[in-house]
Amino acid sequence: MNKLIQFWDNLRSGFWFLPFLIVLASIIYAVVLIQVDYAGGYQWLARWPRVFGVGAEGARDMLSTLASSMMSVMGITFSMTLLALALASSQYTSRILRNFMRSRITQVTLGTFAGIFIYCLIVMHTIRTGDMPFVPSVAVFFAFILAFGGIAVLIFFIHHIASSIQASTIIASVALETNISIDRLLPEKQDYEPDEDGGQNPIIDSLDERTWYPVPSAVSGYIELVNYDVLLKLAEDIRTIVRTEHGIGEFVVRDTPLVSLALTYPPDKNTIDSLNAAYSIGRHRSVEQDPAFGIRQIVDMAIKALSPGVNDTSTAVMCIDYLTSIMVQLADRKFPSSRRYEGETLRVVAIVPSFEGLLAEAFDQIRGSTQTNVAILARMISAFNTIGGMTIRLSHIRALKEQLRYIEEVANRCIEANHDRARLEKRLSEVREALQRQSASLTGKVNNSYNG
Repeated sequence: MNKLIQFWDNLRSGFWFLPFLIVLASIIYAVVLIQVDYAGGYQWLARWPRVFGVGAEGARDMLSTLASSMMSVMGITFSMTLLALALASSQYTSRILRNFMRSRITQVTLGTFAGIFIYCLIVMHTIRTGDMPFVPSVAVFFAFILAFGGIAVLIFFIHHIASSIQASTIIASVALETNISIDRLLPEKQDYEPDEDGGQNPIIDSLDERTWYPVPSAVSGYIELVNYDVLLKLAEDIRTIVRTEHGIGEFVVRDTPLVSLALTYPPDKNTIDSLNAAYSIGRHRSVEQDPAFGIRQIVDMAIKALSPGVNDTSTAVMCIDYLTSIMVQLADRKFPSSRRYEGETLRVVAIVPSFEGLLAEAFDQIRGSTQTNVAILARMISAFNTIGGMTIRLSHIRALKEQLRYIEEVANRCIEANHDRARLEKRLSEVREALQRQSASLTGKVNNSYNG
């Protein structure tokens, strides 16, 4: 299943798959219409001779013109696509190139022009003159219709390219894809509850005292997917504990530990192969199973916008706004536990995402890149206020307070103007008070749930 998911994601990210399907459909379409003409199905169209009554030479010339035009337009389309890719890579970040390549509009446009070209070639090949002339009138007429459709597609594609390279469109697209991934991977919302305390579990405390045998990775690459059900089943079968050494999105080097097993003997080859099969490792990260990669893309765009060579504060502000929307969506989600059990027996210790880790992923590097930009620091403070108002975990509040403390340190160290520093300190104080009120409210709700 992991290989199928990885294979399907690679197909979606390529320029060739959807255009190939469109070309294949065009071939089938041409053959069917030609067969209709051979069977005499065009005779009912004889009442419109000015539309369908074109001769063999006229039909061949028209199809030849359409075919050559479609090839020229397809070349222009490729050039525009490559130009957009180069511009997006240099202006924003190369990490978003796969988003452009996965664009259905681009793929359909390329497939449409290639399909019309192949269609015209097939129909033109069937035209005969001489003693037994044959002109597939229906097929020729629909080639004319397809040409009009190709013109409409070209106009829409130009509009799409013009809008898709705008910063707001790119950021919103990445944020939408990340939110969809969050809804799929973290569908459950949690209620008011106390924070987990893993230190009270004697099994967890005794893990370091065990003998761990590392299982090496078979390949190098980024972890795109982990099948924890398979890991749990293997741990149950060999009566041990599986500890993952890398989480989704991390890079693993071949022959370095992928997981470790709590055994008194080295694992056999079948066990090693089965554990490797539970992982999907590819050449790049994917948002589908790794929302942190979506956050990473937006952070990269913000850092690029704040670089001295670009200095685009407005784009960085948009990045912070969309990062805020992502973190708000994560604020009430139930994150998976790092521990998997067989009954009450611990079987898997996994590296899983957490709200605190994703919050640091979203804002730490931006804060480091904008030490003297008052507008960005103020926007981040407002972002923490918005996120804090939506969270329902005390641990989340603590993480937000830590972020505020980091911003205060940056402001005191780097902001020289007293007015700007005083404005940031005032805003920091207001947000701290709001987080404190939210913390008191959450504590009261948790206590009421226990008393109830």
